[in-house]
Amino acid sequence: MTVNCPYCRGRAALVTGDVIYPHRPDLAHKQFWHCAPCKAWVGCHPGTTNPLGRLADAELRAAKIAAHDAFDPIWKARFAAKSKQDSGYTRGMARGGRYKRLAELMGISQKECHIGMFSTEQCRRVVEICRSGALQE
Repeated sequence: MTVNCPYCRGRAALVTGDVIYPHRPDLAHKQFWHCAPCKAWVGCHPGTTNPLGRLADAELRAAKIAAHDAFDPIWKARFAAKSKQDSGYTRGMARGGRYKRLAELMGISQKECHIGMFSTEQCRRVVEICRSGALQE
């Protein structure tokens, strides 16, 4: 698999967590795609070398964290409320339902709607939508 950096277009290297987070021994065994010149990286799906999203520099990483901080409590609250009424309602259903609604509000397809793939501006839009309350409808 080849992963290219969206910033410099160079080829990213597959590294372990000890390269990205040397102070975090708990991440040493995890895989990451890394562009050293751009200080950009992305983790991999567990047990694979498939990236979890796109390589992110410091600005985008901060924007993704803010987007998740705004989005995750909403789908988790929905799961907590609905799973009490329906034992078959899963975390995946709650998360997927909120991503579906987010896609509608952002005017993009469900397939394109994932914070891991978003730009800095899209992440900022997620925060705005979450703060507006529109995602909770």
